[in-house]
Amino acid sequence: RTIRVWLKRDSGQYWPSIYHTMSSPCSAMAYHHDSRRIFVGQDNGAIMEFHISEDFNKMNFVKTYPAHQNRVSAITFCLTSEWVISTGHDKCISWMCTRSGSMLGRHYFTSWASCLQYDYETRHAFVGDYSGQITLLKLEQNTCSVITTLKGHEGSITSLWWDPVQRLLFSGASDHSIIMWDIGGRKGRTLLLQGHHDKVQAICYIQLTRQLVSCSADGGIAVWNMDISREEAPQWLESDSCQKCEQPFFWNIKQMWDTKTLGLRQHHCRKCGQAVCGKCSTKRSSYPIMGFEFQVRVCDSCFESIKDEDRTSLATFHEGKHNISHMSMDISRGLMVTCGSDRIVKIWDMTPVVGCSLATGFSSR
Repeated sequence: RTIRVWLKRDSGQYWPSIYHTMSSPCSAMAYHHDSRRIFVGQDNGAIMEFHISEDFNKMNFVKTYPAHQNRVSAITFCLTSEWVISTGHDKCISWMCTRSGSMLGRHYFTSWASCLQYDYETRHAFVGDYSGQITLLKLEQNTCSVITTLKGHEGSITSLWWDPVQRLLFSGASDHSIIMWDIGGRKGRTLLLQGHHDKVQAICYIQLTRQLVSCSADGGIAVWNMDISREEAPQWLESDSCQKCEQPFFWNIKQMWDTKTLGLRQHHCRKCGQAVCGKCSTKRSSYPIMGFEFQVRVCDSCFESIKDEDRTSLATFHEGKHNISHMSMDISRGLMVTCGSDRIVKIWDMTPVVGCSLATGFSSR
């Protein structure tokens, strides 16, 4: 139930300069660096705004926003419009005026709203929910309109990242995968990335070096090279029989009767998307250019077409050694902060991995 501001002392140790206890457990936070305003969402649905002093040794309460009826899951603050936008477990997104503290608008979903990204220029909001959908909304002063719904994950959306420069949206989910959506090109899903063994809890795209950093619940940290031409994973094809040997699948009763054979279980080749039986897909292979950093099922003919150099990893993997539930990147200094369910906060020097620090100038990987 506490908010803490940690300052680095001359000794190199971090000590809390502010220790503030809240009335309800804290569930989300947004900090605006230039104005030193902090917005803290709570389990009871309220958002509290504070202003931090210039020396970071004092925190003054500003106001409370009755934003939700249940836990606040994500918050963002827009200084130009003076809006605080949030999502919650009451299945809605709300936007409130920070000048008056009044509610401007709400929009409800069919599932818990779990994460939020916002385009400050166009007033578009991206909301991920527990059903695995991402809804794109255009927010107006007192109303909003649904632009589109993105469907591609097989599990709840746990994290979102919006890059307004390339107009790309990245989503991480409990299905252990990351999807890149080309919003600007209106292409929908363009890339599927699979390199985690647990749900993806946090993502950050570094536009300068075209790298994506992702963290998962098992402590895995992946740095993806997005500066190369990748291939989009194919959509899975449907068929009543194996598209290689033409043996019927177990629901194809007519062909089973005609050929006097038992039906086979259906699988899919991750490289070509064809529906195949187990005998025609006995091989496994990684295929990083399509986002498959682990070995996945491929049909025998696709396996033969994959060269050894095609299996070269296009990501680096690191061990966070704690359950990473939140992550934040300071790209200007090449630093990353991770928070775990073990109540530990870790600060990482990412410059050897991401290959850039704006403070020292650009350095190639």
